[in-house]
Amino acid sequence: MKTQLEGIMNQARELIAKAADIEALNELRVRFLGKKGEITSILRGMGGLSPEERPVLGKLVNELRDQVELLIEEKLTELKLGNKARRLKEETLDVTLPGRVRQVGHLHLLTQVMNEIKEIFLGMGFEIVEGPEVELDYYNFEALNIPKDHPARDMQDTFYIDTEVLLRTHTSPVQARVYEARVPQIPLRILAPGKVYRCDDDATHSPMFQQVEGFVIDRQISLADLKGTLLAFARQMFGQEREIRLRPGFFPFTEPSAEVDVSCMMCGGKGCRTCSHTGWLEILGSGLVHPRVLEMAGYDPEQVSGFAFGMGVERIAMLKYGVDDLRLFFENDLRFLRQF
Repeated sequence: MKTQLEGIMNQARELIAKAADIEALNELRVRFLGKKGEITSILRGMGGLSPEERPVLGKLVNELRDQVELLIEEKLTELKLGNKARRLKEETLDVTLPGRVRQVGHLHLLTQVMNEIKEIFLGMGFEIVEGPEVELDYYNFEALNIPKDHPARDMQDTFYIDTEVLLRTHTSPVQARVYEARVPQIPLRILAPGKVYRCDDDATHSPMFQQVEGFVIDRQISLADLKGTLLAFARQMFGQEREIRLRPGFFPFTEPSAEVDVSCMMCGGKGCRTCSHTGWLEILGSGLVHPRVLEMAGYDPEQVSGFAFGMGVERIAMLKYGVDDLRLFFENDLRFLRQF
Protein backbone atom coordinates (compact mmCIF):
# COMPACT_ATOMS: atom_id res chain seq x y z
CA MET A 1 0.00 0.00 0.00
CA LYS A 2 2.83 2.39 0.84
CA THR A 3 4.37 1.70 -2.56
CA GLN A 4 1.04 2.49 -4.20
CA LEU A 5 0.83 5.80 -2.38
CA GLU A 6 4.35 6.74 -3.47
CA GLY A 7 3.42 5.93 -7.06
CA ILE A 8 0.35 8.19 -6.89
CA MET A 9 2.48 10.99 -5.43
CA ASN A 10 5.11 10.75 -8.17
CA GLN A 11 2.45 10.64 -10.87
CA ALA A 12 0.61 13.63 -9.38
CA ARG A 13 3.85 15.65 -9.11
CA GLU A 14 4.73 14.95 -12.75
CA LEU A 15 1.27 15.72 -14.15
CA ILE A 16 0.77 18.87 -12.09
CA ALA A 17 4.15 20.19 -13.23
CA LYS A 18 3.17 19.66 -16.87
CA ALA A 19 -0.31 21.30 -16.56
CA ALA A 20 -0.47 23.95 -19.28
CA ASP A 21 -3.42 25.96 -18.02
CA ILE A 22 -5.86 26.35 -15.17
CA GLU A 23 -8.46 24.15 -16.87
CA ALA A 24 -6.00 21.20 -17.05
CA LEU A 25 -5.04 21.78 -13.43
CA ASN A 26 -8.69 21.62 -12.36
CA GLU A 27 -9.02 18.27 -14.14
CA LEU A 28 -6.07 16.93 -12.13
CA ARG A 29 -7.67 18.23 -8.93
CA VAL A 30 -10.78 16.18 -9.69
CA ARG A 31 -8.69 13.14 -10.69
CA PHE A 32 -6.76 12.94 -7.45
CA LEU A 33 -8.90 14.80 -4.85
CA GLY A 34 -12.47 14.58 -6.19
CA LYS A 35 -15.20 12.46 -4.63
CA LYS A 36 -14.25 9.59 -6.94
CA GLY A 37 -10.55 10.53 -7.14
CA GLU A 38 -7.65 8.18 -6.58
CA ILE A 39 -6.76 9.41 -3.09
CA THR A 40 -10.38 9.60 -1.95
CA SER A 41 -10.96 6.03 -3.18
CA ILE A 42 -8.09 4.76 -1.01
CA LEU A 43 -9.64 6.42 2.04
CA ARG A 44 -12.98 4.75 1.33
CA GLY A 45 -11.30 1.34 0.99
CA MET A 46 -9.73 1.44 4.44
CA GLY A 47 -12.77 -0.29 5.97
CA GLY A 48 -11.26 -3.71 5.19
CA LEU A 49 -8.07 -3.07 7.15
CA SER A 50 -7.38 -4.24 10.66
CA PRO A 51 -7.74 -1.74 13.53
CA GLU A 52 -3.92 -1.65 13.84
CA GLU A 53 -3.29 -0.87 10.13
CA ARG A 54 -6.09 1.69 9.72
CA PRO A 55 -4.53 4.67 11.62
CA VAL A 56 -1.11 4.15 10.05
CA LEU A 57 -2.49 4.08 6.52
CA GLY A 58 -4.91 6.91 7.26
CA LYS A 59 -2.00 9.14 8.29
CA LEU A 60 -0.09 8.35 5.09
CA VAL A 61 -3.12 9.03 2.87
CA ASN A 62 -3.85 12.38 4.61
CA GLU A 63 -0.23 13.44 4.16
CA LEU A 64 -0.45 12.50 0.47
CA ARG A 65 -3.65 14.52 0.04
CA ASP A 66 -2.10 17.57 1.73
CA GLN A 67 1.00 17.37 -0.49
CA VAL A 68 -1.07 17.09 -3.67
CA GLU A 69 -3.25 20.06 -2.60
CA LEU A 70 -0.10 22.12 -1.95
CA LEU A 71 1.35 21.24 -5.38
CA ILE A 72 -1.92 22.22 -7.07
CA GLU A 73 -2.13 25.58 -5.24
CA GLU A 74 1.49 26.41 -6.07
CA LYS A 75 0.91 25.54 -9.74
CA LEU A 76 -2.30 27.60 -9.77
CA THR A 77 -0.42 30.66 -8.47
CA GLU A 78 2.25 30.11 -11.09
CA LEU A 79 -0.29 29.89 -13.90
CA LYS A 80 -2.14 33.04 -12.73
CA LEU A 81 1.07 35.06 -12.60
CA GLY A 82 2.02 33.79 -16.01
CA ASN A 83 -1.35 34.73 -17.45
CA LYS A 84 -1.11 38.21 -15.94
CA ALA A 85 2.39 38.76 -17.33
CA ARG A 86 1.32 37.51 -20.75
CA ARG A 87 -1.77 39.74 -20.72
CA LEU A 88 0.24 42.80 -19.74
CA LYS A 89 2.67 42.07 -22.55
CA GLU A 90 -0.06 41.51 -25.10
CA GLU A 91 -1.98 44.65 -24.10
CA THR A 92 1.17 46.78 -24.09
CA LEU A 93 -0.02 48.39 -20.86
CA ASP A 94 2.44 50.76 -19.27
CA VAL A 95 1.97 50.04 -15.57
CA THR A 96 4.31 52.92 -14.69
CA LEU A 97 1.77 55.52 -15.87
CA PRO A 98 0.06 57.45 -13.03
CA GLY A 99 -3.57 56.60 -12.35
CA ARG A 100 -6.43 58.79 -13.47
CA VAL A 101 -7.59 60.99 -10.60
CA ARG A 102 -11.36 61.25 -10.34
CA GLN A 103 -12.29 64.93 -10.16
CA VAL A 104 -14.64 65.88 -7.36
CA GLY A 105 -17.24 68.52 -8.13
CA HIS A 106 -18.79 71.12 -5.85
CA LEU A 107 -21.87 73.30 -5.66
CA HIS A 108 -22.15 76.18 -8.14
CA LEU A 109 -21.33 79.57 -6.64
CA LEU A 110 -24.95 80.76 -7.00
CA THR A 111 -26.18 77.66 -5.17
CA GLN A 112 -23.66 78.31 -2.40
CA VAL A 113 -24.83 81.91 -2.03
CA MET A 114 -28.51 80.90 -2.15
CA ASN A 115 -27.92 78.32 0.59
CA GLU A 116 -26.10 80.90 2.70
CA ILE A 117 -28.98 83.38 2.35
CA LYS A 118 -31.45 80.68 3.39
CA GLU A 119 -29.38 79.71 6.42
CA ILE A 120 -29.15 83.32 7.60
CA PHE A 121 -32.90 83.90 7.47
CA LEU A 122 -33.75 80.47 8.87
CA GLY A 123 -31.64 81.51 11.84
CA MET A 124 -33.92 84.54 12.24
CA GLY A 125 -37.03 82.36 12.36
CA PHE A 126 -38.15 82.67 8.74
CA GLU A 127 -39.97 79.82 6.97
CA ILE A 128 -39.01 78.90 3.39
CA VAL A 129 -41.96 78.72 0.96
CA GLU A 130 -41.74 78.16 -2.79
CA GLY A 131 -44.21 78.83 -5.60
CA PRO A 132 -44.69 78.12 -9.33
CA GLU A 133 -42.41 79.71 -11.91
CA VAL A 134 -45.22 79.73 -14.50
CA GLU A 135 -47.62 82.11 -12.81
CA LEU A 136 -51.00 83.75 -13.26
CA ASP A 137 -51.16 87.47 -14.03
CA TYR A 138 -53.33 87.93 -10.94
CA TYR A 139 -50.73 86.68 -8.45
CA ASN A 140 -47.77 88.26 -10.26
CA PHE A 141 -49.34 91.71 -10.62
CA GLU A 142 -52.90 92.40 -9.46
CA ALA A 143 -52.65 90.91 -5.95
CA LEU A 144 -49.49 92.98 -5.42
CA ASN A 145 -51.11 96.33 -6.29
CA ILE A 146 -49.51 96.52 -9.75
CA PRO A 147 -52.15 98.09 -12.04
CA LYS A 148 -53.00 97.09 -15.61
CA ASP A 149 -51.11 100.05 -17.09
CA HIS A 150 -47.85 99.34 -15.21
CA PRO A 151 -44.78 99.17 -17.56
CA ALA A 152 -43.80 95.73 -16.22
CA ARG A 153 -46.87 94.27 -17.92
CA ASP A 154 -45.48 95.15 -21.34
CA MET A 155 -44.38 92.09 -23.34
CA GLN A 156 -40.98 93.77 -23.80
CA ASP A 157 -40.44 93.39 -20.05
CA THR A 158 -42.30 90.16 -19.24
CA PHE A 159 -42.43 86.71 -20.89
CA TYR A 160 -46.14 86.10 -21.51
CA ILE A 161 -47.44 82.61 -22.39
CA ASP A 162 -50.94 83.98 -23.01
CA THR A 163 -52.91 86.97 -21.75
CA GLU A 164 -53.30 85.54 -18.24
CA VAL A 165 -50.26 83.24 -17.87
CA LEU A 166 -46.62 84.35 -17.70
CA LEU A 167 -43.17 83.48 -16.37
CA ARG A 168 -43.04 85.21 -13.01
CA THR A 169 -40.98 88.41 -12.94
CA HIS A 170 -40.25 88.16 -9.21
CA THR A 171 -40.87 85.73 -6.34
CA SER A 172 -43.39 88.14 -4.81
CA PRO A 173 -46.37 86.06 -6.06
CA VAL A 174 -45.49 83.65 -3.27
CA GLN A 175 -46.48 86.46 -0.88
CA ALA A 176 -49.92 86.69 -2.47
CA ARG A 177 -50.37 82.91 -2.40
CA VAL A 178 -49.36 82.72 1.28
CA TYR A 179 -51.90 85.42 2.13
CA GLU A 180 -54.59 83.52 0.26
CA ALA A 181 -53.83 80.30 2.14
CA ARG A 182 -53.14 81.62 5.64
CA VAL A 183 -55.02 84.87 6.32
CA PRO A 184 -55.80 85.86 9.08
CA GLN A 185 -52.79 84.02 10.57
CA ILE A 186 -50.11 86.15 12.25
CA PRO A 187 -47.24 86.36 12.63
CA LEU A 188 -45.90 85.38 9.22
CA ARG A 189 -42.14 85.26 8.57
CA ILE A 190 -41.69 83.93 5.04
CA LEU A 191 -38.68 83.61 2.73
CA ALA A 192 -39.46 82.82 -0.93
CA PRO A 193 -36.41 81.85 -3.05
CA GLY A 194 -36.50 80.81 -6.69
CA LYS A 195 -35.94 81.56 -10.37
CA VAL A 196 -37.55 84.56 -12.07
CA TYR A 197 -37.67 85.75 -15.69
CA ARG A 198 -37.44 89.13 -17.39
CA CYS A 199 -36.63 90.36 -20.91
CA ASP A 200 -33.09 91.56 -20.08
CA ASP A 201 -29.70 90.35 -21.29
CA ASP A 202 -26.41 92.19 -20.74
CA ALA A 203 -23.41 92.22 -18.40
CA THR A 204 -25.59 92.95 -15.37
CA HIS A 205 -28.94 91.41 -16.41
CA SER A 206 -30.07 87.95 -17.47
CA PRO A 207 -33.37 86.63 -18.90
CA MET A 208 -33.35 84.15 -16.01
CA PHE A 209 -31.97 84.89 -12.56
CA GLN A 210 -32.58 83.93 -8.95
CA GLN A 211 -34.34 86.08 -6.40
CA VAL A 212 -35.17 85.88 -2.72
CA GLU A 213 -38.30 87.60 -1.42
CA GLY A 214 -38.86 87.95 2.30
CA PHE A 215 -41.77 89.38 4.24
CA VAL A 216 -43.02 89.64 7.80
CA ILE A 217 -46.62 90.28 8.86
CA ASP A 218 -47.53 91.03 12.47
CA ARG A 219 -48.81 93.78 14.71
CA GLN A 220 -46.85 97.03 15.04
CA ILE A 221 -44.20 96.19 12.42
CA SER A 222 -42.14 99.28 11.53
CA LEU A 223 -39.19 100.41 9.41
CA ALA A 224 -37.02 99.83 12.45
CA ASP A 225 -37.83 96.11 12.28
CA LEU A 226 -37.03 96.10 8.57
CA LYS A 227 -33.70 97.87 9.04
CA GLY A 228 -32.68 95.68 11.97
CA THR A 229 -33.42 92.51 9.98
CA LEU A 230 -31.51 93.66 6.90
CA LEU A 231 -28.56 94.92 8.96
CA ALA A 232 -28.27 91.51 10.62
CA PHE A 233 -28.38 89.89 7.16
CA ALA A 234 -25.77 92.24 5.68
CA ARG A 235 -23.33 91.65 8.54
CA GLN A 236 -23.65 87.87 8.36
CA MET A 237 -23.30 87.88 4.57
CA PHE A 238 -20.61 90.55 4.05
CA GLY A 239 -18.89 90.90 7.44
CA GLN A 240 -19.67 92.23 10.90
CA GLU A 241 -18.16 95.64 10.13
CA ARG A 242 -20.75 96.38 7.43
CA GLU A 243 -23.37 99.14 7.77
CA ILE A 244 -26.51 99.72 5.71
CA ARG A 245 -28.53 102.76 4.70
CA LEU A 246 -32.10 103.12 3.43
CA ARG A 247 -32.85 105.52 0.58
CA PRO A 248 -36.34 106.51 -0.61
CA GLY A 249 -37.60 104.33 -3.45
CA PHE A 250 -40.81 103.20 -5.11
CA PHE A 251 -42.43 99.77 -5.42
CA PRO A 252 -46.18 99.35 -6.02
CA PHE A 253 -46.56 96.77 -3.25
CA THR A 254 -44.76 98.69 -0.46
CA GLU A 255 -45.35 102.09 1.12
CA PRO A 256 -43.04 103.65 2.10
CA SER A 257 -40.43 101.95 -0.09
CA ALA A 258 -36.66 101.98 0.36
CA GLU A 259 -33.58 101.02 -1.64
CA VAL A 260 -31.00 99.43 0.64
CA ASP A 261 -27.25 99.98 0.33
CA VAL A 262 -24.41 98.26 2.17
CA SER A 263 -21.10 99.93 2.98
CA CYS A 264 -18.52 98.98 0.36
CA MET A 265 -16.53 95.92 1.36
CA MET A 266 -13.62 96.94 -0.88
CA CYS A 267 -12.91 100.30 0.72
CA GLY A 268 -14.80 100.05 4.00
CA GLY A 269 -17.07 102.93 2.99
CA LYS A 270 -14.28 105.40 2.19
CA GLY A 271 -14.98 105.48 -1.54
CA CYS A 272 -13.36 103.58 -4.43
CA ARG A 273 -13.92 102.58 -8.05
CA THR A 274 -16.10 99.63 -7.04
CA CYS A 275 -18.63 101.86 -5.25
CA SER A 276 -18.19 104.81 -7.66
CA HIS A 277 -16.49 106.67 -4.79
CA THR A 278 -19.74 106.84 -2.80
CA GLY A 279 -18.80 104.28 -0.14
CA TRP A 280 -22.09 102.40 -0.72
CA LEU A 281 -23.30 99.49 -2.87
CA GLU A 282 -26.97 98.82 -3.62
CA ILE A 283 -28.06 95.31 -2.61
CA LEU A 284 -31.88 95.15 -2.55
CA GLY A 285 -35.26 96.85 -2.50
CA SER A 286 -37.64 96.88 0.44
CA GLY A 287 -40.43 98.68 2.27
CA LEU A 288 -43.49 98.33 4.48
CA VAL A 289 -46.25 96.22 2.93
CA HIS A 290 -48.70 98.53 1.16
CA PRO A 291 -52.06 98.88 3.02
CA ARG A 292 -53.85 98.10 -0.26
CA VAL A 293 -52.00 94.75 -0.47
CA LEU A 294 -52.99 93.97 3.12
CA GLU A 295 -56.63 94.80 2.35
CA MET A 296 -56.69 92.58 -0.74
CA ALA A 297 -55.13 89.79 1.34
CA GLY A 298 -57.87 90.10 3.96
CA TYR A 299 -55.98 91.86 6.75
CA ASP A 300 -57.07 95.05 8.48
CA PRO A 301 -54.23 97.55 7.81
CA GLU A 302 -55.27 99.43 10.96
CA GLN A 303 -54.45 96.35 13.06
CA VAL A 304 -51.74 94.56 11.08
CA SER A 305 -48.61 95.76 9.31
CA GLY A 306 -45.54 94.22 7.76
CA PHE A 307 -42.38 94.67 5.75
CA ALA A 308 -41.05 93.03 2.59
CA PHE A 309 -37.74 92.92 0.74
CA GLY A 310 -36.38 91.35 -2.42
CA MET A 311 -32.82 90.68 -3.55
CA GLY A 312 -31.13 89.12 -6.57
CA VAL A 313 -28.90 86.20 -5.65
CA GLU A 314 -26.56 87.00 -8.56
CA ARG A 315 -26.22 90.57 -7.27
CA ILE A 316 -25.26 89.36 -3.80
CA ALA A 317 -22.74 86.90 -5.26
CA MET A 318 -21.20 89.55 -7.53
CA LEU A 319 -20.70 91.93 -4.61
CA LYS A 320 -19.40 89.32 -2.19
CA TYR A 321 -16.92 87.71 -4.58
CA GLY A 322 -16.02 90.62 -6.84
CA VAL A 323 -17.56 89.21 -10.05
CA ASP A 324 -17.94 91.97 -12.63
CA ASP A 325 -19.99 90.20 -15.33
CA LEU A 326 -23.23 88.36 -14.61
CA ARG A 327 -22.81 86.12 -17.67
CA LEU A 328 -19.86 84.33 -16.07
CA PHE A 329 -22.32 82.50 -13.80
CA PHE A 330 -23.99 80.80 -16.78
CA GLU A 331 -21.13 80.13 -19.23
CA ASN A 332 -19.99 76.92 -17.46
CA ASP A 333 -16.33 77.91 -17.75
CA LEU A 334 -14.56 75.63 -15.27
CA ARG A 335 -11.68 78.10 -14.95
CA PHE A 336 -14.16 80.50 -13.37
CA LEU A 337 -16.24 78.01 -11.39
CA ARG A 338 -13.23 76.29 -9.80
CA GLN A 339 -12.30 79.52 -8.04
CA PHE A 340 -15.29 79.07 -5.71
